[in-house]
Amino acid sequence: MSPESKKLFNIIILGIAFMFIFTAFQTCGNVAQTVIRSLNSTDFHGSGYTSMAIIYGVFSASNLITPSVVAIVGPQLSMFASGLFYSMYIAVFIQPFPWSFYTASVFIGIAAAESDRRTVFIALTVISLVGTVLFFLIRKPDSENVLGEDESSDDQDLDINESPQNNMTKAVDAFKKSLKLCVTKEMLLLSVTTAYTGLELTFFSGVYGTCIGAINKFGTEEKSLIGLSGIFIGIGEILGGSLFGLLSKNNRFGRNPVVLLGILVHFIAFYLIFLNMPGDAPIAPVEGTDSSAYIKPSKEIAIFCSFLLGLGDSCFNTQLLSILGFLYSEDSAPAFAVFKFVQSICAAVAFFYSNYLLLHWQLLVMVIFGFFGTVSFFTVEWEAAAIVARGSDYRSI
Repeated sequence: MSPESKKLFNIIILGIAFMFIFTAFQTCGNVAQTVIRSLNSTDFHGSGYTSMAIIYGVFSASNLITPSVVAIVGPQLSMFASGLFYSMYIAVFIQPFPWSFYTASVFIGIAAAESDRRTVFIALTVISLVGTVLFFLIRKPDSENVLGEDESSDDQDLDINESPQNNMTKAVDAFKKSLKLCVTKEMLLLSVTTAYTGLELTFFSGVYGTCIGAINKFGTEEKSLIGLSGIFIGIGEILGGSLFGLLSKNNRFGRNPVVLLGILVHFIAFYLIFLNMPGDAPIAPVEGTDSSAYIKPSKEIAIFCSFLLGLGDSCFNTQLLSILGFLYSEDSAPAFAVFKFVQSICAAVAFFYSNYLLLHWQLLVMVIFGFFGTVSFFTVEWEAAAIVARGSDYRSI
């Protein structure tokens, strides 16, 4: 197999593996609070919100040490171990106990009747495990393609022997750069935008589905609407990611119009959700809520808002990744580590307060962060545009 074919093969395997793992995990996260709430009437007592808060809290801290772990054990074993932890978390729902439920949540960072619930989560666990096993199909690059043909075997052995040490040095350097990057003007501004993406990630991936499943006025279809909501969130993400990802390559107007579209789409979704859903929906008991908001709860509006949430999220994420790749093109790893750290810790905070705040307060928090996050993104983008106009290179560190 040629080097190019091997790279393409690895990309396809990674894509399929992550598709399996995160299909199972995101589905699990979307229904976690609803399932756990239905189990709280038994001997089990827990919170899906708290579980997800633990996951993203540990994940935020892990972003700072992950490069060192990967340098020691290698990317393939790291991904395999991570896949096992994802599968373990999903498997806990087959027969959950509070201690195992929250313990599995820690390891991750680093609905219906009982039989139906077990069948669903057994299937999700198997899907996740299939994705995990696929990591073993990844092909390692040939050593002769890395080293020059005129290099001696002694030099090759020396490079191989020094590789772990060099990788560890690079990991330490990346960690130091991440810390220095946190206090730069550009990253502080983008951190406000990143914080907003963490808050809205929590809302559409965990809270919104719970709200839909808690509204009794949706009738017997309330629980099935959770799955339909997740599908339309995915459609919005795919449409936005494909459209704005392609447009970013030939966009004369910069990134600001896409981010502006994203915040407008989200504000429309938040307003419709505010009108359509009662305030106690996120924290409703297992029996659900019979309360009404300002209009009669509409299933069509609820699903339309799911699409808007996914579309708006794709606007922000595509442009954040684009501007980070531009500003820190020569050494992007520390920048993306800070991005994931801020996003994950804000997602963890949002999942924690979702246990207590009514829906309208959660929407207000996102509106405030969304507004200031958009303004801060505009500021950085204008500076980036000025750099391009001057034809000079950008340096942050």
